[in-house]
Amino acid sequence: MPRDLPPGIYGLCDDTVRPDLPAERQAALLLEGGIRVLQLRLKRTPAREAVAACRAAVAACRAAGAICLVNDRVDWALLSGADGVHVGDEDLPPEDARALLGPSRLLGVTARNAGMARAAARAGADYAGVGPVFATATKRVDAEVMGLERLAAVVRGSPLPVVAIAGIGLANVEGVAAAGARMAAVASDLLRAEDVPARARALAERFALGRTRRTLGPG
Repeated sequence: MPRDLPPGIYGLCDDTVRPDLPAERQAALLLEGGIRVLQLRLKRTPAREAVAACRAAVAACRAAGAICLVNDRVDWALLSGADGVHVGDEDLPPEDARALLGPSRLLGVTARNAGMARAAARAGADYAGVGPVFATATKRVDAEVMGLERLAAVVRGSPLPVVAIAGIGLANVEGVAAAGARMAAVASDLLRAEDVPARARALAERFALGRTRRTLGPG
């Protein structure tokens, strides 16, 4: 069975956010900062270079005991030996992704509400990527920003662990954790930081505080 996602920060290596920094270097910096789940989102990188970058990142993640996922491209994930794939609502249907991946790899599916999260579970997903929680300039998203209250409602109605996505950074990650998300996906706030590993550690600390708030409850 696929491994469970550990609570915390879900780091995105993105060639649109830092085109000047190779994906394998982005991965190395995130791993140095303690990130243990990475997604490789390579929309601008040519296929051969992308597969090579995926292989390098997978090897680095394996050495660190981290999980490495590929955005959208099941073929790249299989060729590189990645731990799984995340598919969006306009990507390969999750049923098809699961059929290609087999039962042993992780499958994440984007969901905009609890109904979509339930559908993702029926299709074989292991987690739901829920958002956009906040506005983001990293990618175009044709969906309404939900905010923390709606995120919490989706968490309550989802049979899958929730990875909150879009617009998350140091200023709001604690609230995301308090809303019940298993993980918070972060791209720009991580990759554009002056010290990427230090920002990764700071985000993880804030996320842990939010989980503590949720556990303790009001008062």
